[in-house]
Amino acid sequence: MGRSILIAGGGIGGLVAALCLNRAGHDVTVFETVSEPRELGVGINLLPHSVRVLHDLGLESDLAASAVATSELRFCSDDGVLIWSEPRGLAAGNPWPQYSIHRGRLQMVLLDAVRRTLGPDRILTGHHLDGFDQDKDGVLARFVDRRSGVLVGEYEGEALVGCDGLHSALRRSFVSDEGPPRYSGLVLWRGAVEAPPFLDGRTMFMAGHDRQKAVVYPIRGPVEPGGTVLTNWVAERPVDVDVATADWNAAVDPADIAPWFADWDFGWIHVGELLSSTEVAYEFPMVDRDPLERWSCGRATLLGDAAHPMRPNGSNGASQAILDGEALAVALSADVGVAAALESYEADRREPTSRLVLANRQAGPERVMQWVEERCDRSCRGRHTCVPTGELEREANAYKELAGFDLATLQALSHDRTPT
Repeated sequence: MGRSILIAGGGIGGLVAALCLNRAGHDVTVFETVSEPRELGVGINLLPHSVRVLHDLGLESDLAASAVATSELRFCSDDGVLIWSEPRGLAAGNPWPQYSIHRGRLQMVLLDAVRRTLGPDRILTGHHLDGFDQDKDGVLARFVDRRSGVLVGEYEGEALVGCDGLHSALRRSFVSDEGPPRYSGLVLWRGAVEAPPFLDGRTMFMAGHDRQKAVVYPIRGPVEPGGTVLTNWVAERPVDVDVATADWNAAVDPADIAPWFADWDFGWIHVGELLSSTEVAYEFPMVDRDPLERWSCGRATLLGDAAHPMRPNGSNGASQAILDGEALAVALSADVGVAAALESYEADRREPTSRLVLANRQAGPERVMQWVEERCDRSCRGRHTCVPTGELEREANAYKELAGFDLATLQALSHDRTPT
């Protein structure tokens, strides 16, 4: 029972949803605001439960060639002393890897897959969702050129899926008085630079505390043996910003950021030097939105950041959008009406993602660094003992269970494979 589905937004969530829906036999068209998608951005992480979906879509070899299979996650204090470490992905015994990858590279992998499997005419660029109407028979969506505001087309379908991000036009039609995103008080600066590999070349680490933090991980291995790796970094500090007027993704000079980390020399990496060797960085106020009471209205629904924008603590944003896409395809393939199918999708995904949004406001698993900052008398050497290991382990496991990528859940999924 294939349905005609319109997807507004050709980001990670929209493209994965298109692939999942197409695999389930639906007739899908993707509408993307930008005229020419390019390989832009910096690094992101894909957790094993989302990698399962991508592997099922036939992207295993593409991901292996483009990404780094993360082996370990470390939390450190701002002097580099280890707080907690744990294996990740396959190294943790998971059935699927955890990947670190350049966001733009992942975007191109997904875009190529959509064009290859759906056909190049099924992704329309330069189409920004402007509004829609619906009745008992279908939905009519209007798209404009965002730069000029000129109407570029009206398209009919049986369902409309808003994958149009933090500033979603479809979400605004549901909750017009929501206002600007909720600001955390923190700004992130992100960059990527070629650098020598550190530790085993596949480790991700976070260091610092609530007043200043760094996150570093490789997102592409060496091009040739012994070469450098493309290394992603994130710097975080409290800044007073009006997010209603913030210049999202603004380019900044890393030389303005690097001095904050001038003495963060851990022996195996010098954070300040890594930042200062980068050509350009990008500024992102860390925001989210309050969970919605509903994502769907009749034949229209939300997905990914349009539905549940969350702070990046725990590296869950892209992964949850990917899981949304799989769940949406399952729901729309059931022998029920479109509105009922979207209600089923929402019932499956809204509550767990809402819990994650709220958990990430408490810094997710990263809050163990603040525990150490508050409790340590600076006598710890080699490894922090000021916070009991059992407390750290419980925190790490609780977050994995909340997000759905704990080992037991993943093993159960691997034993019960039911393709969409």
